[in-house]
Amino acid sequence: MLWKTALRDALLMPTRKPKKCPHRLRFGKNIVTLRSRRNLTQEKLAEKAVVSARYVQSIEAGEYLPSLPTLARLKSVLRCSWSELFDGCDKV
Repeated sequence: MLWKTALRDALLMPTRKPKKCPHRLRFGKNIVTLRSRRNLTQEKLAEKAVVSARYVQSIEAGEYLPSLPTLARLKSVLRCSWSELFDGCDKV
């Protein structure tokens, strides 16, 4: 019976969203600013960066920090520098 409980717990998806941290929030604001500068909608940015529009929305809301390949695609689409992407996201 114990193995059934362990299996069930392992298969369950987390019910809570990840906590928002100041770095992810700041990064999300930077994405919004850079996207606005290029007159791109979330949908257009998502299409060009090959991610979903919901994922872009989650990044901008500070829920997620993208992987390195996704960061590189966002940087390319937004035509910005790494320092512009991470402006204000200094180490604590």
